[in-house]
Amino acid sequence: MVNSLYVRLNLTAILVLVIFLTATGAVLDTAFVETARASLRERMMGQLYQLLSAAEVEETGELVMPLPTHLPYPQLALPDSGLYAFIGNNQSDNPLWRSPSLQDRPTPAPFVLQVGEKHWADVHMPDGKDYCLLGFGFQRTLKNGIYAFNFYLMDELQPLHQQITLYRQRLWGGLASAAILLLASQIWLLHWGLNPLRKVRRELNAIEIGERNQINGDYPREIKQLTDHINSLLSQERARQTRYRNALADLAHSLKTPLAVLIGAVDQPETLPESVTEQSARMMRIVERQLQRAGAASHAATAPAIAVHGVADRLTASLGKVYRNKNLQISNRVDPHLRLRCDEADLIEILGNLLDNACKWGDRRVEIQGHKENQRLTLSIHDDGPGINTEQISHILKRGGRADESTPGHGLGLSVVAEIIEVYQGTLRIEASFLGGAAVSVEFLL
Repeated sequence: MVNSLYVRLNLTAILVLVIFLTATGAVLDTAFVETARASLRERMMGQLYQLLSAAEVEETGELVMPLPTHLPYPQLALPDSGLYAFIGNNQSDNPLWRSPSLQDRPTPAPFVLQVGEKHWADVHMPDGKDYCLLGFGFQRTLKNGIYAFNFYLMDELQPLHQQITLYRQRLWGGLASAAILLLASQIWLLHWGLNPLRKVRRELNAIEIGERNQINGDYPREIKQLTDHINSLLSQERARQTRYRNALADLAHSLKTPLAVLIGAVDQPETLPESVTEQSARMMRIVERQLQRAGAASHAATAPAIAVHGVADRLTASLGKVYRNKNLQISNRVDPHLRLRCDEADLIEILGNLLDNACKWGDRRVEIQGHKENQRLTLSIHDDGPGINTEQISHILKRGGRADESTPGHGLGLSVVAEIIEVYQGTLRIEASFLGGAAVSVEFLL
């Protein structure tokens, strides 16, 4: 099979065009031949009627034909003119009258005809030519009897064949010219129509060799969605690599302290087993944590769609138990049909951190909302706490940044959320809530 969309489309167009034009030519050819034959027969019928009107039958039943100069058509009086006539009857095969144009030519075998019957036939004569033979049954009623005659008219088919040949040459020549023109137009249109795909290929080659970071061209709507998805995958891959590099750097930094403790514990043999156990567990937690963060959103484009309401339900139930002493009213107002294509662990990390902060700072009420509008999905967590000053927003989004140093915590929750949202190419906003406290909104493009 040809491994080229351009060639496949062209071959398909050529095949369809050839079938269509061949069928069209065959229909037109058949219609013309039938029309030409019908026209010939009508003309011969008219000539035969005029020959009938020129014939006379005497009282004795003898057929009398006019002189050659008085025949209705001059061709009947000219030898080898191509138009011939003769008259006979059903009782004898010998003609009663022959037109002068027949001269010494033999006549074809006559038909047995009933009165008023018309009969056509193509005959091949000894001169090597084809003729159309028309026979018509005729009778004349006289006082002394009824006399029946068969009138025959024979016309040469060569002019008709020449007319058909000329028509076929013009027909198939015209169709061939139209086919060439249409094929040329089709090839050009396909080349023009597939230009965006060739441009995408060139940009992908440039990305592969490092000349570009993403596809930047202006493309038609049908291809724009493809290029946007490719750019999204490229961005996610770059973000994933950045996350891995950052995770490795953070891992190395985080392991410095446990390793230093272990090195120091060598000088204290009595506490060495306890120190090894404690620091090993700590290092294991650090490694698991960094690996989890490094892998966040690595398969966002192919991840299954997650029901947000169910995840929010589990988190609100868990946090309700953690903060049961505060008597918080935690409400889940997420649309039950809302679904987000992401890793479930990432969604839990985002909502878990934001809800935990809201419960920590809220007074009596915490509410999570979620809805979809056009191609945007928005999740927002509201609380009735003291709120967040505008000047503090950039600070608390940094790693280790905290609004109140007296409140327990490490200042990592919002920074982790911001990193995950950035990987998914979402946005995070902190503003005032209708409950009186802070509202943290997360927006994703679908």
